[in-house]
Amino acid sequence: MSKRDSSSKDSGARNNPGVDLVRSEAPSELLRELVAHLRQNRTQLREEWVVRITETRLLTAMTKEEIFAEATSVYDSYVEALETEAFEALQAYARNLSERIIPRGVETHEVVGIVLLLRDVLARSLFAKYQTDFKKLNRILDAYEPAANRIANTVAVGFVQERERVIRQQQEAIRELSTPVLQVRERLLILPIIGVIDPQRARQLTEQLLRGIRTNRAKVVVIDITGVAAMDLTVANNLVQTVEASRLLGATVIVTGLSPEIAQTLVTIGVDLGKMNTVGDLQGGIEQAERLLGYKVEKLAEPR
Repeated sequence: MSKRDSSSKDSGARNNPGVDLVRSEAPSELLRELVAHLRQNRTQLREEWVVRITETRLLTAMTKEEIFAEATSVYDSYVEALETEAFEALQAYARNLSERIIPRGVETHEVVGIVLLLRDVLARSLFAKYQTDFKKLNRILDAYEPAANRIANTVAVGFVQERERVIRQQQEAIRELSTPVLQVRERLLILPIIGVIDPQRARQLTEQLLRGIRTNRAKVVVIDITGVAAMDLTVANNLVQTVEASRLLGATVIVTGLSPEIAQTLVTIGVDLGKMNTVGDLQGGIEQAERLLGYKVEKLAEPR
């Protein structure tokens, strides 16, 4: 474009005051006008939103009073985020909300759904307010929709992150319960393993066992893998490393319950079985462990 064309375009804009008016209305000014409208009609819009939540059967795990209380907090946080264009407080509230309602059984799609319902309720109120001024309505929506989408995304991400944290905690608790280190006698521990062993669980198993050895000053450990259906190279090597680490702490490890399939797999993948003391079943492993500890078990005579 030449300088002449550019100057003529600028001149045309100066001669058209409507263009200057549109440009002078920055998105922030439009958002302030929007926020004033939402605050002025807070009660009506909040109640309409609660009705929509109930009609669509969202947050069914919560009572009506709880839904109304949370809707009030969400509405105020929503309007504050529109006014300040800062989302840190909204993120904190989304995490706090998640902590309170996830244990109640509220799902992710419900939280996203109520935020989208609020966006719809507010958009309908804007259509009603500016229905006679479509140009102003379009400018308001252009300013509102990006902020509304960001708010919905912020709440959804905060909820999902909190839900994932809860799931990780639950998985950690399940793993700990599924790999208990049991003290049978003084200086004798048993670690029964049941189910699938993935690399993460194998590492956790090793950590729990080593802590148990140190805490109980164990001399012999029986690891029973009767309930393990399969074992790959990574897990097998981790088992060998567990045996070696236990030995460094002064404990002898006896592995029991090797199935023919797992034994064949260990031989095929080349695991050094010379470092592992294996016994056929758990009872035999406990008997050998007791002999190593100096216990002598005798059968009592049957009473006449």
